[in-house]
Amino acid sequence: MFEKFHFTQKQIDQYLAAALRDKKIAVDSAAPEVIFHFCYNCLIKLGMAVCAENGLRVKARQGHHLELIKKLAECLGDNDIQTIMDKMRQKRNWDLYGGGTVITGTEAKEYLVRTEEIVALGEKYFLRKRLV
Repeated sequence: MFEKFHFTQKQIDQYLAAALRDKKIAVDSAAPEVIFHFCYNCLIKLGMAVCAENGLRVKARQGHHLELIKKLAECLGDNDIQTIMDKMRQKRNWDLYGGGTVITGTEAKEYLVRTEEIVALGEKYFLRKRLV
């Protein structure tokens, strides 16, 4: 699912910036569906950035989001990430392919809080990797 690839620092920074941009959209939104979708996108892009930092590029194949989620949880050392993001992935898939789902305001806020925590872990991860 992953292949070795040499990313430039600029490419890695662009992945991270894209994740942070999606987090900002989620934070600035009042619509639960927008918050949810941009939180999910933010975390997937964070996973891509973490993989890029480790010289790994995910191949776009069936199940690649699952593998990206696993790798993000592994690299950040928090297995709860996998549980939370898999739940988000399933909800997103149901919304896309299963006729839609309703994201409540409470649910969206919970996802946003957890997304902000995971992004903070990611930012610490990048600082540690770059100080070495």
